[in-house]
Amino acid sequence: MDVLKSRKNWKYLLIIFTLFLVIVGIFCTTIGSANISFKESAGVILSKVPLLNHWFHAEDYSQVHQTIIWTLRIPRIILAALVGGALGVIGGTLQGFFKNPMADPYVMGVSSGAGLGATVAIVTGAAGFLGMIEIPVFSFAGAFLTTWIVYSLARVGKKVVVTTLLLAGVALSAFLSAVMSFLMVLNTEDIDKIYLWLMGSFANKSWEHIQLAAPFTIIGIIVLFTLAKEMNAMVFGDSTAQHLGINLGKLQIILLVATSLTTAGAVAACGSIGFVGLIVPHIVRILVGPDHRILLPLSFLVGGTFLVITDTIARTCMGSQEIPVGVITALFGGPFFIYLLKKKKERGI
Repeated sequence: MDVLKSRKNWKYLLIIFTLFLVIVGIFCTTIGSANISFKESAGVILSKVPLLNHWFHAEDYSQVHQTIIWTLRIPRIILAALVGGALGVIGGTLQGFFKNPMADPYVMGVSSGAGLGATVAIVTGAAGFLGMIEIPVFSFAGAFLTTWIVYSLARVGKKVVVTTLLLAGVALSAFLSAVMSFLMVLNTEDIDKIYLWLMGSFANKSWEHIQLAAPFTIIGIIVLFTLAKEMNAMVFGDSTAQHLGINLGKLQIILLVATSLTTAGAVAACGSIGFVGLIVPHIVRILVGPDHRILLPLSFLVGGTFLVITDTIARTCMGSQEIPVGVITALFGGPFFIYLLKKKKERGI
């Protein structure tokens, strides 16, 4: 009965956080140089939704405001919610996978791997026949190879050595960043494009970018959600998972592929945004505990809300001059990472 009661509470919690994300998203569309009310913004959005457009009519609102909301702000907010949610889920997965609270796609070098893959795609155009999915495909290859290398370096027998894991991630991330810098020096005509992309930004994002990122991130997230129960068993140790009939080797490979696919979609759409995958799962774990069946979906909602808010800060706090959202998340994430290191040191881990 306690389990059923807990699951019922989970549903309420997920509904509350979903509504909160929707309300925050609509509110953020009202922030900017144009003076648009919450009611008007919600009306414009609902008038574009099939079935609901019988009650909400686009002609009731000015064409200018419709363009601002539907063409400029909503695609950006949806993409921020999707990417933030994806990074939250990846962080929660990697922390469970490595049994390490400091695992994060940025710290682990996975984002840098995806970034290098995308940089190679930009400067070489080696797979132009792939069209729009060229960058995501190269990002996926870079992210998967990086994850595999870090995992292989940190694994001794059946254990993952935490210190080696962090050192391998940091070292590999630095190496990949150096390679990216070298490629930029060799391709100065693309340097502005690559640099702005690597800083992480949602500026000038459109519905086309959502179409680019959504297939990769959504497929990866669904796979990770369906493996939440198996991840719970992994947290209690490899022997426990094997006693429960889980094929650990197969599960680990699927998790690596799914996290790489999700990271590739997120990075290809808006560049490298750090620390979301580190901060969000910790906050959610404090709220609901370590069960991945609720941890991952809630990390998606909280991560999406966090990045929608930080992106709104990034595009409005300096007036007409926009700050890359990666700068804002790093300002939160850097001190938080130091706090985690200090906490682990106090525990003697």
